[in-house]
Amino acid sequence: MKFDEMGRMDGKTMLLLPGTACTWQINFHTVIDRLAEQYHLICVNYDGFDGDNSKPFTDMLTVTEKIEDYILDNHGGRVDGAYGSSLGGSFVGLLIQRKRVHIDHGFIGSSDLDQGSPVVARVMTWIVGRWIADAGKNEKKQKKLKDMLVKNFGMDMDAETDAFMGQFAGSIVSLHPKTVAREFYSDYVTPLEDDIHVDGTTVHIIYALKMGPKYEKRYLRHFRNPDIRRFDMQHEAWIFQSNWTQPILDTIAECMEGDKRQ
Repeated sequence: MKFDEMGRMDGKTMLLLPGTACTWQINFHTVIDRLAEQYHLICVNYDGFDGDNSKPFTDMLTVTEKIEDYILDNHGGRVDGAYGSSLGGSFVGLLIQRKRVHIDHGFIGSSDLDQGSPVVARVMTWIVGRWIADAGKNEKKQKKLKDMLVKNFGMDMDAETDAFMGQFAGSIVSLHPKTVAREFYSDYVTPLEDDIHVDGTTVHIIYALKMGPKYEKRYLRHFRNPDIRRFDMQHEAWIFQSNWTQPILDTIAECMEGDKRQ
């Protein structure tokens, strides 16, 4: 695990938790400077993404505990905000439900919060593992992985999306071969409770409507009275499509200043 702190050191604390197969440098690279102007950032790279390729990702609960320990040791057990991008939203949910640390504002960023049985998870993990192993052979097959990721996320391709997904695919094949498989599997089988609620914590959902209506049902099941912010965008598009960047930054800032509902 690796934690990097930067930005306005006298500002409100914001924990940044990247998505599947991403370092924070890849996940947030287009918006990190803008966020650093406003917040004291605590940027997390999970086990397997911290530059030590000899130690792959372990599991969601082990990593969650390490994040909690860091917050307890370095921030008195409390942060003002935590933004979880995609899979990172699962970590935000786990941190809130476990109640070892306190988060005033938890942001679920386009997370699918998909869960299922270990049998299904093993099959899906095997498929993902084959994609990644194949992509590591040459650039042509790495491009095929990128195209598969774009299709899987239901993205409309443009120059900005193409550049981001190219970096994403390149990052995936550079990791320990077990890291992405373990991360994917563990996220799928680690249960997130229903009706999560903690006094003094507001859960804000950055809901990308183009993901489909079923995701809103999951958000309402897992969190009590979440603050759902709806945007007619693709999965986490604010990070790689500039026209969505400012609206989401404004929404985050509004939420961090209070519990205003729209």
